[in-house]
Amino acid sequence: MAAKKTTGKKKSPAGQLRIVAGIWRSRLLQIADVPGLRPTSERIRETLFNWLAPRIRGARCLDLCAGTGALGLEALSRGASRAVLVERSPLATKALMANIASLETTGAEVRNLDARQYLGGSNVELFDIVFLDPPFAEVLHDELCRLLVERRWLAAGARIYIETDKKQPQVCLPEGWQMLKNRTAGNVRYMLATTEV
Repeated sequence: MAAKKTTGKKKSPAGQLRIVAGIWRSRLLQIADVPGLRPTSERIRETLFNWLAPRIRGARCLDLCAGTGALGLEALSRGASRAVLVERSPLATKALMANIASLETTGAEVRNLDARQYLGGSNVELFDIVFLDPPFAEVLHDELCRLLVERRWLAAGARIYIETDKKQPQVCLPEGWQMLKNRTAGNVRYMLATTEV
């Protein structure tokens, strides 16, 4: 990974994650020691939530392959009304639940399931924002996007955040989706798409 410029901001201690802004600004969350778990960086989260700023207040969010919960919990900190965090690792799920308890929030809900299993379930609800950041070693993006559409998980005008290894092929967006933003930072490609046409 490329060296980052010093910005004067404090770095999160090893094994911890810092919430960037909102009601829990600078709160530190624990990161489970799970192979392949890769939190979205503070710099990328700051950019992403600048993009989402007009839509975050009151939004219903789905954090698929939640890992550390960095995206779903950042969304709640910034005013989202609800965040469902889906994570298959029992160890990561346990850390997520401990972090949620430390924040004393009722807006977060954790599901210890594989993302495909969750999206294939029968309890479908509409989400305004979806965070899609599966492990880089598993190329799941196209399948998860397809399930979001086929199972009708997306509210009108939903925003879908997609994070991939920049060496992987570009994600094939479903018909009717539009790419709004497409950036790279280090070895990460991060994108924002919408269902609006």
